[in-house]
Formats: sequence, structure tokens, C-alpha cells
Amino acid sequence: MHANQKTLERFYAAFAQLDADTMASCYAEDAQFDDEAFSLRGKREVGGMWRMLCAATRTQGQDVWKLESSGLQADATTGKAHWEAHYRFSTTGRLVHNRIDGTFSFNPAGLIVNHVDRFDFWRWSRQALGTPGLLLGWTPFLRNKVRKRAAANLQKFLARP
Repeated sequence: MHANQKTLERFYAAFAQLDADTMASCYAEDAQFDDEAFSLRGKREVGGMWRMLCAATRTQGQDVWKLESSGLQADATTGKAHWEAHYRFSTTGRLVHNRIDGTFSFNPAGLIVNHVDRFDFWRWSRQALGTPGLLLGWTPFLRNKVRKRAAANLQKFLARP
């Protein structure tokens, strides 16, 4: 097993335990992260996102939190993973089962420099947002609104002492 695969295993084991500090330690200083809600640059933002999401789950939904990862594979430069998260969406309190496929790039030190997660936004929005997600989840309007709110929430979280 390649060392980068061990990095992915450590990352997802920490995620299952909501251990954002260990998750953040898997990223390089110049890391990039992109998914349907976030587009982040730098370890401060990426690690901050995981800290924010883990904190919200611990305080508002640890009773239903479950993470399953599978298909973890990595070589000297790239990796991939499938993961499924069961959680309570903090904004609405609605239960979500999200299915995500991640791709990764690693630097020579074995740290993640690029992480892209992809999932079905419309499926997610129907679960997380209810009727608005059902009616508008397929539109760029709702996707952009979610992205703006996520970015604002992260900036508030990062500004806290």
C-alpha cells in the first residue's frame, strides 16, 4: 500500500471521528479544495472548513453522524475515494445521506495539494433543504446561493478568536 493511500485512510478515519485537526494535518499549506458548496485555497481555509463542519456536527447532529469510506486508492501523485455521510444539516435540521466521490493530488511529502469532491447537488438539496431544494436544486440560482452562504459562514468561523 502506498503511503498516500495511508494518508487517505488517516483522513477518513479522522473524519469519521469528527477529528478536524487530524484531517487538516493531511493537507499541504498550498492545498486547494473544491466541491458543490466550497472553493477554497490554502490550508487555513480548507482546514477551517473541516473544523467548522465537524464542530457543527458535534453540536447539532452527532447523534445521527455516520461516515463510511470505500475505494480508497492512491499512488505517488493521485488518489481517489468514495464516501457516504449521514448527518443532520445544521441550517434546517433535516437528515441527509450524501454520496461523494473524491479525487486527490499529493505533493512529494505525501500531503494533499488538491482535493475535489463531487456529489449530486440536486439530490443533496432535496434532502437538506426540502421543498426549495426539490423545486430549485437543479438551478444555478440555488447552487450559487448555497455557495455564497457557505463562504460567508466559513469567513465568520475563521474570524472567531
